Amino acid sequence: MKISSPAFLNNAFIPSKYTCDGKNISPPLLLENIPVEAKSLAIICDDPDAPVGTFVHWVIFNIPVNIAEIPEAIPTIDMLGNGSVQGINDYKITGYGGPCPPSGTHRYFFKLYALDAKLNLKARATKAQVEDAISGHIISKTELIG
Repeated sequence: MKISSPAFLNNAFIPSKYTCDGKNISPPLLLENIPVEAKSLAIICDDPDAPVGTFVHWVIFNIPVNIAEIPEAIPTIDMLGNGSVQGINDYKITGYGGPCPPSGTHRYFFKLYALDAKLNLKARATKAQVEDAISGHIISKTELIG
């Protein structure tokens, strides 16, 4: 399984367009080699280098397994037309909130999970709630670091 972005390479800088210095929109993501037994996908994006501890930038789950690309600028709404559900980030908003470090260079982990079930969670679920729900259901996991 692989997650990548046409906007930036793994371990490279995320373009400012996807940060608070730019349009603050979600980057495009490519999802490849999803296990055939997967029933849903989830993505958690967080920053472990934040001064207050790990800062959550995006939580999205129940992504259909036939999705090969998540386009840029996903709306910050609870549920997307394809059935994907967005959680709340540490900016206290639904959907994506881009990098906005107070100082220095931070790493942003886009973690992709292939799950053997759909999650029985409501929109605006937190990262902790999603992590609890996926426990025991992870078939595969991979990540992209910006």
